[in-house]
Amino acid sequence: MFGEAGHAYVYFSYGFHNCLNFTTERPGVAGAVLIRALEPLEGAEGMARRRGVKDERTIADGPGKLTQALRIDRSFNGEDIVRSRKLFVELGRAPGQTQTSERVGITRGAERKWRYYLAGSRFVSRGRPSRRGPTEPITIPAGDRIFVGSSASLV
Repeated sequence: MFGEAGHAYVYFSYGFHNCLNFTTERPGVAGAVLIRALEPLEGAEGMARRRGVKDERTIADGPGKLTQALRIDRSFNGEDIVRSRKLFVELGRAPGQTQTSERVGITRGAERKWRYYLAGSRFVSRGRPSRRGPTEPITIPAGDRIFVGSSASLV
C-alpha cells in the first residue's frame, strides 16, 4: 500500500481470503483502492467453476470472491497493472454513472463514503449501500474506461 501508484497490493485478510487493491500514491505514502467486485465479461464459466456457483452475479461480488474467481493470490502482490501480462487494467466500455455509499465490513470509519459502485449494477457486493441517506453521484470522464483482467481468469 506504500508502493508506487499503479501496482497490485494483495494481502491475506482475516486468515481467510486474499484482497486485491490498486496502489494510488507515490512511494512511501499510503494509498490504495480495494477492488470489491466485478462484472464478469470474459471467462465467466471458469470463474464460476472455481467459485462453485451458477449465478453469475455471485461469481465476484465481494473482495474475497473476486480474488478466488480470478485466482489472485499473494504472488500477484507488486504486479504493475499497466505493464504486467499476469494482472492488468485496460480500456473497456464506459462504466456509466458511479455512486458512493458508506463502507461495509468495518467498524471504524464506516460512515465515510469511500465505497464506489456502478449505479444499478447487479454485481455490487452484498454489503449493499446504506439506506441512511441518498448516495452521491460522481462522474468518470467519458474517455476513462477500465477493465480488470488476469491471465489466470481465462484458464
